[in-house]
Amino acid sequence: MSCFSCFSSHEKKASNKRSDSRSAGQLPTTLSQTEHNVAAQPRPPAEVPKPRPTPPAENQTSQTAQTAQTANTKNANKEAVNNNNNNIAAQTFTFRELATATKNFRQECLIGEGGFGRVYKGKLEKTGQVVAVKQLDRNGLQGNREFLVEVLMLSLLHHENLVNLIGYCADGDQRLLVYEYMSLGSLEDHLLDIPSHQKPLDWFKRMRIALGAAKGLEYLHDKANPPVIYRDLKSSNILLDADFNAKLSDFGLAKLGPVGDKTHVSSRVMGTYGYCAPEYQRTGQLTVKSDVYSFGVVLLELITGRRVIDTTRTTREQNLVSWAEPVFKDPNQYSELADPLLRGDFPIRALNQAVAVAAMCLHEEASVRPLMSDVVSALSFLGTGPETATSPISMPSPSPDQAMSSITEEPQEEESVIERQRAVAEAIEWGSSSRHNGASRCASTSSF
Repeated sequence: MSCFSCFSSHEKKASNKRSDSRSAGQLPTTLSQTEHNVAAQPRPPAEVPKPRPTPPAENQTSQTAQTAQTANTKNANKEAVNNNNNNIAAQTFTFRELATATKNFRQECLIGEGGFGRVYKGKLEKTGQVVAVKQLDRNGLQGNREFLVEVLMLSLLHHENLVNLIGYCADGDQRLLVYEYMSLGSLEDHLLDIPSHQKPLDWFKRMRIALGAAKGLEYLHDKANPPVIYRDLKSSNILLDADFNAKLSDFGLAKLGPVGDKTHVSSRVMGTYGYCAPEYQRTGQLTVKSDVYSFGVVLLELITGRRVIDTTRTTREQNLVSWAEPVFKDPNQYSELADPLLRGDFPIRALNQAVAVAAMCLHEEASVRPLMSDVVSALSFLGTGPETATSPISMPSPSPDQAMSSITEEPQEEESVIERQRAVAEAIEWGSSSRHNGASRCASTSSF
């Protein structure tokens, strides 16, 4: 699979010299011949060059110059170290070390399994750190190329809503990835087909998880340079820590987004059925709006508690998006989408707003879908906690002028709060309109 251009060794060295001009999320875009050979083990990060010793000064002037040079060198070296902390920091492990950490990959340590291979819980002998070790199946869906992509992506991209890559192993034909351990597993484990004895996620946890996933995508789309298209957002790839903070994982299918005058990148269609954007499935043309569609599917799963594809249901309800689309047209029916396990314990207005956001993300036309930064603004307002609960609102939704007039009547302390409320108010208005009229509505604006 041709995922994206990786990084040449000479550019890594040069990056230290340009550390003061590159942002933490900037990605190199060239691939060396050595790194094309994916059978070779990825090299550990280059060390920060140490300043060369300065010859002894012969007079006071040279001593002054030396002192100034030393101070500048220390500052530059400190900046390089800080920049290096935001770049490749992954450790290399031997296969023996990871076998020891997972008790020789015993069944009792197995915590997950998929087309890529198996995930084990382990404990590093040297540090005592608890980790998750993903052992790639040599005959599985994730090959050497995807392994290299994931190592390089997670080594260069750092955000609180992206899973932290601790290290990797490429001994012989073994390919293993070592991540921070996420004690609550995946969103799928807590949302879909949960056993009767397990407590379902409440509304505010769901919205907080949605917000965390949205922030992770926003970082990839807006902060990384060039932008990164995640391409595999789904409930099983959203991991949760002990406090239900969401982090995106599994970057093997990630691809660098379009730059310059390009509007898209072309790629062989990859991903999970049901989560892929329709235009990407038809044409293979990939944009950040493809991720927005996938996020809309996940948000709809959080609202409904249903799988995106469920063959155990009636024919009309097997495809989640197709089942929900008629409801999007009538705001009076939005409450029918709520997960029965919530037992009505959610703010009606917040539900309507969340459904409106999901509807916009799932729009057939990619250009009409919002940016992830807009989604983050809306969900920041929805997921702030139970104190935001409000009484049901009458439908249809108020016009933008009415919504904004009610907002301006309330005292506000921060401009960001006003912006979030504006985003939500407009999301309600757009979500409550007929989706058949979406194309004409987007003539004046393409995001909420």
